[in-house]
Amino acid sequence: MNEYILIFRHEDGQKLASPEQLQAWMKQTMDWIGGIAAQNKFSSGTGLPFDEARVVGYKGVVTNGPFGDIKETIGGYIIVKADSIEEAVEFAKGSPVLQGDGNSVEVRKIARNDGLH
Repeated sequence: MNEYILIFRHEDGQKLASPEQLQAWMKQTMDWIGGIAAQNKFSSGTGLPFDEARVVGYKGVVTNGPFGDIKETIGGYIIVKADSIEEAVEFAKGSPVLQGDGNSVEVRKIARNDGLH
């Protein structure tokens, strides 16, 4: 069984939701993750706040961000166990993040350090 990271991309991460919207979204997210965990397929994950970020670029230039010119931000991730990328994609399809127009979930296999990938 492999591990896959599901990266939550938000079209406009700087747009603030109301406290009620955040609470509803968090419940939906916890229920979704709970369903994955019930299958013993959840490894870990976390949200990433939009206000505590820096981008280190070429020659060590540091900017506040990742805002500026980009429209999307990474709002968090989870790591799941799956037999195939197709199974991991099926988990991603249930993410409440996809309720937002332009939002997406990127699914990537995690490389193993033992050279057996």
